[in-house]
Amino acid sequence: MQEDVIQAYLEIEQAMQRYSLLLEQHVAALQTSENEQDTMKFQRMKAGSKAMRDSSQIYLSYAKYVAYGMPESDELNEEEDLQT
Repeated sequence: MQEDVIQAYLEIEQAMQRYSLLLEQHVAALQTSENEQDTMKFQRMKAGSKAMRDSSQIYLSYAKYVAYGMPESDELNEEEDLQT
């Protein structure tokens, strides 16, 4: 069962990475636009993208901890070593 939980965590991690990448690409596209509305939207989207990236890192950090059975810190490091 824990393997299923870990797999689900890894899928979420990949989805969040893709989401962050797509947000960054969207922000970059808005930055190059000469439309005044896009310039204002760029500022908001830039801040929103950063907030999503930061909060997803917090979420993923705890999700990983839970997925691996809430181990002591040394145990989690050992699990990471086994995956690489």
